[in-house]
Amino acid sequence: MTLPLEPQIRGLFAKEQAEARPAVTAADIPANYECITDEWLTRIVCRDVPGAQVVAHELDEPDEGTNNRRRIELEYNAAGQQAGLPASVFCKATSGLRNRLMLAHSGAIRCEVGFYKHVRPHVDFEVPFAFHADYDPRSFNSIIVLEDLRGKGRFLDLERDGSPELMREQLSLLAKLHGRWAGAPDLAERFAALPTWEERFRGLMIVNLERACREGLEHAHARALVPPRLWDNRDRIWPATLASLETQARLPRGLGHGDVHLHNWYRLEDGTLGLGDWGVAHRGHWGRDLAYCLVAGLSVDERRASQDELLAHYLAELKRQGGQDISLEDAKAICRQAIMTALAFWTMTVAPVPEMPDMQPPKTALAFTARLAAAVDDWESLDAF
Repeated sequence: MTLPLEPQIRGLFAKEQAEARPAVTAADIPANYECITDEWLTRIVCRDVPGAQVVAHELDEPDEGTNNRRRIELEYNAAGQQAGLPASVFCKATSGLRNRLMLAHSGAIRCEVGFYKHVRPHVDFEVPFAFHADYDPRSFNSIIVLEDLRGKGRFLDLERDGSPELMREQLSLLAKLHGRWAGAPDLAERFAALPTWEERFRGLMIVNLERACREGLEHAHARALVPPRLWDNRDRIWPATLASLETQARLPRGLGHGDVHLHNWYRLEDGTLGLGDWGVAHRGHWGRDLAYCLVAGLSVDERRASQDELLAHYLAELKRQGGQDISLEDAKAICRQAIMTALAFWTMTVAPVPEMPDMQPPKTALAFTARLAAAVDDWESLDAF
């Protein structure tokens, strides 16, 4: 399967790698991490400190996933040391061809660069600081240079985290994001750098999402985690997913994160809760973030026991933050429909098709697939359209 932009991207990628030009100015986007120079890092990290320079740097081990990630250790001259500039930064790039092809077509590069360049200043809760974010709209080479959270806190995980108390915190932060811009008349103009939710999801469809979701659901390890009723009706899942997309498109738009599973949240050492990985940031309705966060952040039993109380908490916070006054029953109906595209986000990671990189560890992919499949079954979401 040849993707629409594939010949263009492949040609420019080959040219970049053959030339492998050192990145020197802030306008340069490194072809790979080895092309990064002290001069480039100085322009990125030291730009607000007169006289400060990066005099040496060292690349940490590759961290491959949806993006090509690396930590970079930094050494400074005296001015940089005195200013207390960071000892390291954490980078996300599309220097790998397979990553670039998927993230270009799905719109993820546009989402995350657009978020850090145009949206982050309007977010009033803990979000990683970006020193730099840029991409080439022809080759879709990109890099984002973020503050390194190592030593400042830790990202949450399935083994140690997840509780109704934590979920209340998560939903309060999402209500801040959703409430401020819900239904804003200038939303499309102000945040034109972000796609709509439908544009973002349909971008994933270009890279064979339907097949990835079907094969992921039918994978032997996933099959054992899918409720019997849902398994028996698995041919209805993709049509319901498309119907979910259409119903969301008819609801008022605001800002959405788009990938609010537990592993994208972090806790700083001072107790502050933060939200990272903005590669699915979009203009859309709050219902999908709400349903996805609630289901992915709790065990199935915890979610069943506390979902109504937690939904009521979110709705109160949403209203307090300037959003609509929504009844609990209306919110439950919205979540019942919206959860379908969240299930797709995880079934596609269980057994990625050739057009996709390996995005998640198998254990993580299966755990979140199980939680989302249980909610789709509990809520009888296939009958919601």
